[in-house]
Amino acid sequence: MKSPSLRIGLFGIGLDAYWPQFAGLKRRLEGHLASVSRKLARPGVDVVNLGLVDSPERAYAAGRGFRREDVDLIFLHVTTYALSSTVLPVVRRAKVPVIVLNIAPKAAIDYEAFNKLGDRTTMTGEWLAHCSACPVPEIASVFKRAGIPFHQVTGVLEGDPSCWREVDSWVDAARVAAAMGRNRLGLMGHAYGGMLDVESDATLQSVTFGTHVEHLEVDELSGLRRRVSAAAVADRVRKFRRVFDIEPGCARDDLAQAARTSVALDELVAIHRLGSLAYYYRGTGVPDNEATIASMILGCSLLTARGVPVAGEYEVKNVQAMKIMDLLGVGGSFTEFYAMDFDADVVLMGHDGPGHIAAAQGKTKVRPLKVYHGKVGRGVSVEMAVRHGPVTLLSVIEGAGGKLALLCAEAESVAGPILEIGNTNSRYRFACGAREFISRWSSHGPAHHCAVGVGHVSGKIEKLGKLLGLETILVG
Repeated sequence: MKSPSLRIGLFGIGLDAYWPQFAGLKRRLEGHLASVSRKLARPGVDVVNLGLVDSPERAYAAGRGFRREDVDLIFLHVTTYALSSTVLPVVRRAKVPVIVLNIAPKAAIDYEAFNKLGDRTTMTGEWLAHCSACPVPEIASVFKRAGIPFHQVTGVLEGDPSCWREVDSWVDAARVAAAMGRNRLGLMGHAYGGMLDVESDATLQSVTFGTHVEHLEVDELSGLRRRVSAAAVADRVRKFRRVFDIEPGCARDDLAQAARTSVALDELVAIHRLGSLAYYYRGTGVPDNEATIASMILGCSLLTARGVPVAGEYEVKNVQAMKIMDLLGVGGSFTEFYAMDFDADVVLMGHDGPGHIAAAQGKTKVRPLKVYHGKVGRGVSVEMAVRHGPVTLLSVIEGAGGKLALLCAEAESVAGPILEIGNTNSRYRFACGAREFISRWSSHGPAHHCAVGVGHVSGKIEKLGKLLGLETILVG
């Protein structure tokens, strides 16, 4: 299920009239472009560098080239003054988001050395090698008039880490946008009855993110489960004991049932090439299906930890949020508001069912439960807290106008007592305080679930929203 590489288009701009006038200028600017190309290159990213575009003819050819190469994003490196007529055809034809790089070769011109050059032609050529900012307003004007969304990064080619962190964030956001567009989301079962906030338009998810939705039957998973061998069950139980801290009170049969389902889940994911899964099913009256659904938690936790996030309660919007967080490399554990601790000024958050065990504080515990609250069945469940330190919450929200938005907040996962009830749960501290946070977050109308990941990544989420044309709301 390895994701295809992100394909980044790169081109620089110049003016062909300059090349015969200023010796060495074109070669110098091509060197700057090559340096940008090297900085963009990284594992999982293919850079399609079409060189300097310096005439309308080359612009049309570059636009066709980017379409043939199927790029996901374009970086436009403004190397010197260039006519906007050499930019517009490239971007119009490519029809992908564009980032304008206003990147100067140096932080400042050496004025003293420059003014000692003596020859006015040489001086002008030197100036043109530094005037990347000159055509940026012209390009922006044309993009605005053409209705082409664009984004900008301004900085210096070397010795400017903040500039290149910004570029890296755009690359990360583009990687997520591309991966979401290629993701296969499995939906198994049906919504939890009465959770009106969780009900979601699956077509809207496909339209917005490009996600393919694969509708699955619980019966298929039950059928796969029946074929799992005793040896595979024993091997998976051994894996459980390596990965989890299993409480002595967990029944051997419950662990075996969970192992059988875990192996079957892996096969289901492989058959349908799933990158994420949302499920809920009562299974009442069909013993096989009831046993399947009651034994999902450990297997789903393993899947979530290896990049196939699983959301319970058929939470389509939230599994999308979990996938985004996982693609950003910060986890993405299923969570909801549990309670408020006004004395400590923290919010307790967690959920029953699967957890992102790779983002846990310490080893995830497995505890026996006689009742799955609000659901059919009993068995074993995971208990974990999200790793202490900075975290980001993300919710994909569906507004009244039938448009999605991204709602996020940054917080700290802090140590302290949690509810030892066999569920995921953590303590989160927000800069605005617990009571104010709840009011601000809820005012935007999210579902009661959200995804939580380790680290502060709201800046990357905001860039993802811009690439997808989504409003991003940061609750502070």
